[in-house]
Amino acid sequence: MLFSPCFKEGPFLHHLFQYSFWLGFGVKHSLAQICNSMRDLNYPKLDPPIGSFPFLKNNAGSIRIIYQFFYSHIMKSIKTKKFLLACLSGLLLCIIFPKFDMEILAWVSLVPLLFAIQRENLLTSLYLGLTTGFVSFLGILYWVIVAVNTYGGIHFILSGLILLLLVVYLSLYVAVFAFLLNYIRRRIGWDMVAVAPFLWVSLEYVRSFFLTGFPWATLGYSQYMSLPLIQVADITGVYGISFLILLVNSAVYDFISIIGRGERPPPLREGIVVLAILFVVFAYGVAQIKRVENISSRQRKITIGLAQGNIDQSIKWNAANQEETLRIYQNLSLALAKEKPSLIIWPETATPFFFQSEEKYQSLVMEVAEKAGAYLLFGSPSYRWTEGKVRYYNSAYLLSPRKEAIGRYDKIHLVPFGEYAPFSDFLFFLRSLSAVGNLSPGKLIQNLHFPLGDFGVLICFEIIFPNLCRKFVKEGADFLVTITNDAWFGRTSAPHQHLSMVTFRAIENRIPIVRAANTGISAFIDAKGEIRKRGGLFVQETLIGQIGSRIEKTFYTRYGDVFALVSSGLAFLLILLAYFKKILIFL
Repeated sequence: MLFSPCFKEGPFLHHLFQYSFWLGFGVKHSLAQICNSMRDLNYPKLDPPIGSFPFLKNNAGSIRIIYQFFYSHIMKSIKTKKFLLACLSGLLLCIIFPKFDMEILAWVSLVPLLFAIQRENLLTSLYLGLTTGFVSFLGILYWVIVAVNTYGGIHFILSGLILLLLVVYLSLYVAVFAFLLNYIRRRIGWDMVAVAPFLWVSLEYVRSFFLTGFPWATLGYSQYMSLPLIQVADITGVYGISFLILLVNSAVYDFISIIGRGERPPPLREGIVVLAILFVVFAYGVAQIKRVENISSRQRKITIGLAQGNIDQSIKWNAANQEETLRIYQNLSLALAKEKPSLIIWPETATPFFFQSEEKYQSLVMEVAEKAGAYLLFGSPSYRWTEGKVRYYNSAYLLSPRKEAIGRYDKIHLVPFGEYAPFSDFLFFLRSLSAVGNLSPGKLIQNLHFPLGDFGVLICFEIIFPNLCRKFVKEGADFLVTITNDAWFGRTSAPHQHLSMVTFRAIENRIPIVRAANTGISAFIDAKGEIRKRGGLFVQETLIGQIGSRIEKTFYTRYGDVFALVSSGLAFLLILLAYFKKILIFL
C-alpha cells in the first residue's frame, strides 16, 4: 500500500456528522412509523440494555419495540444449539488460516453450519450463514483496526466501524450460500455434495471482482502448505482447492446425516467417488512436483538479492528521514553486492519521494545500482501530466548498473480507501476518505526486461488477484516479483496471510516468485509453490537466493478461471432448476 489507508480525519468527520444528522432525522421518523405499525403486536416484555445514554433514553419506547421485534423474529428463530453450531463453523474457518495454520480442520470446518441449517427455514438459514461469516471474517480480518487506527491515525471507534462494515459485507456471501443451499435442496432434494461445492466456488469467484474485488481468505488458501494437494491449481486456480474442501465437508455431512436418520444405507458410493477424486488430485500433485523439480534442476539460475529496510511507518514519509532511509537501503544493497546478484530488489515505495523529479536523491539511488554492479528494482511514487491534469501513481522502477532507468510499471489494481476512493463520482463524500494524492491506476500489463529475462511486477495486494497475475505470465514473464509494504499490519496475522496467497500464484502459472517487503515477510517461492527461503518480520535484513524461470504456460495461464466459471454456471443452473421445478413437473 503506497499511502496510509488513513483517511483525512477532519473532513471525514465533518461529512460523517453531516450525514449522520440527516440519517438520524430520517431514522427518528422511520422509528415512529415502524412503532405505530408494531404497537399492537403481542411481544414478550423485554427491556433492551438502554443504560444511561441520552439518545437511547430519549427514544426508549421506540427502541424497546424494535428490540422486542428483533428478539421475537430473529433471535427466537435461531435456537441456541443452531447458533452455537454456526459460531463453531466461523471459529474453525478462522483458525485454518495463518497464523494458526490448522489447515486440516478446513475439511470439516463447514460441517457444523450444514447441520445448523438442516431443516431450517430460508430466513433462519440466512441468519445462520451470516453468523458463521461474521465470526470467521472478524477473526481473520481483525488486523484492519491495526491498519487504520494504529498506523492510520483514525479514532478507534471509527476504525471498529470500518472493520464491522467490511466483515458484514463479506459475511453476506456465506449468508447467501446458506440461503441458496437450503433453497435448492428443499426444492430438488439433492444431496449436499451435489450442490454445496458449486455454490461456494461461484460466490468466492464473485467476491474476487464484485465492488473492485476482495478475494482475501479464499478457502483454498488455507492449504498452502499441503503441496501435493494444491498442485492442481495450475488447472483450476485456487478455486479448485475450495471446491475439494466443500466436497469433503458435504460428504461428511451427508454421511453423518444419513447414518443419524437411519433412513437408508450409508452413502458408500458417494464416499468412494469423493475419495477417488482426492486420490487423483493427490497423485497428480506428486507427479507435478517431481516434474517441476526435474525441469528446475536443469535451468539456468538467476541470483537475486532482497533488501528489507524495516522502515517504521510512522517516519517513512517524513522528509527529514529521506536520507536515512536511502542510507539504509544503500548499505543493505552493498552488503548484497558481495554475493554478486544480477538483480537487487527494494520494497514498495522504498524511496519516499518522487524519484523522477528529485534530482538529489535520484543520483544517490542510481549510484547504488552502479556500485553494486547489479540491476535495481524499487518502488516509488510517480506522476504524469495528462490533459492538463497531474495524475499520481504507485510505481516500480528498474535501473541498470549504467545508471539508466530502463523500465517502469504503474500499479493497476489500487487499494480501495487506501489509494483511492471508489465510486467517488457518485458518492462524493467518500473523496475525503482517500489517501493523499488520490492515486490513479496504471493501464498497461507490461513486463520489465533485463539481460537474464523478463519479469512482471505486482505491487502490494495485486498479488492476491489471480487473473491479473496470470496476464503478466501470458505476456511472457520468466518470473514474477511482488513488492509490498506490510508495515500497516503490525505484528498481526496479516503479513502471514498475505504471503500464503503468493504460493498459489506460483503454482497457477508454474513460475518462481520473489517477494520484497519493507518490514517482512520477504521470501523466495519456487514454481511448485514452496517457500524456499523467508525472512523475519520487523527485522532489517538481506536475503539472497537463486531462482529458475517459468516452467511452462499452464492451462490456468492460458485460459484463466475456467473452473470457477463452469462452477458458477452450474450453480446458476441449479438455482434455475430449483426455481422452475413446479413448471418442469407440470410440463
